[in-house]
Amino acid sequence: MHYVTSKSLLSAKNGMNLYRGCTHGCIYCDSRSDIYNMGHSFEDIEVKENALELLKKELIKRPKSMIGTGSMTDPYVPLEKNLEYVRKSLELIYRYGFGFTCITKSDLILRDLDLLKKINEKSKVVVQMTITTADDGLCRILEPNVCPTSRRVEVLKRFDEADIPTVVWLSPILPHINDDEENISRILDYCIETNVYGIICFGMGMTLRQGNREYFYERLDESFPGLKDEYIRRYGDSYSISSPNNDKLMRIFQKRTEENGILNNHNEIFDYLHDFPQDSVQSTLM
Repeated sequence: MHYVTSKSLLSAKNGMNLYRGCTHGCIYCDSRSDIYNMGHSFEDIEVKENALELLKKELIKRPKSMIGTGSMTDPYVPLEKNLEYVRKSLELIYRYGFGFTCITKSDLILRDLDLLKKINEKSKVVVQMTITTADDGLCRILEPNVCPTSRRVEVLKRFDEADIPTVVWLSPILPHINDDEENISRILDYCIETNVYGIICFGMGMTLRQGNREYFYERLDESFPGLKDEYIRRYGDSYSISSPNNDKLMRIFQKRTEENGILNNHNEIFDYLHDFPQDSVQSTLM
């Protein structure tokens, strides 16, 4: 871990990254890609030491809206347990009447359930949880340093009980590893059981580019000997990699989500994530 001083925190679309880098160890992580110019070891997490000061200044100036985090770095990395940058950000978001959404794989988010409930009562909260495999054993290989899928399902249940909507990222799906009908069906079962609002799925596949490709192949050699050669033979240096089972699995995905009233159009889900309830604006002005 190391500290930096930043000039700004929120993007034009109100996204924030309190940290850069991650220690979850997910073998497929696109954030390792060279294109992001990390400039330091991925596991040496960069902490924006003045993030809370910046957030307060920017919330005062901006119109009420949804604040999002987690697109580049999971906000609930283990060091958050002690630093509490996310929790302190949530306190500011609540104080100034904004909404909140985040993407995570960690059950540490339950620590902040009290604040998330307060924000949701005042404006809006949506919790986004990534689930790639239904099998905890495989999960520990693909995402070794974060809670397993069974625990994430428990987290989704807790938020459902708290009337906080959830969205699941069914991504990535790794060819010849988790791209089978049983896995997808079990994940969909979990989503149905926990009443998720929507599932984001861009197709059954993954992305690889310089930086994350090399790391991914090293992990394949460790846990799936010989599979790297199949990837190289089939996909070469392609950025977007589709499972050979894509068509069949997407038919299952479409059918089961539609049957169970789960939103499956990612553009509509993104609109929902960014939509800030106007009645919240009125209540904060009164």
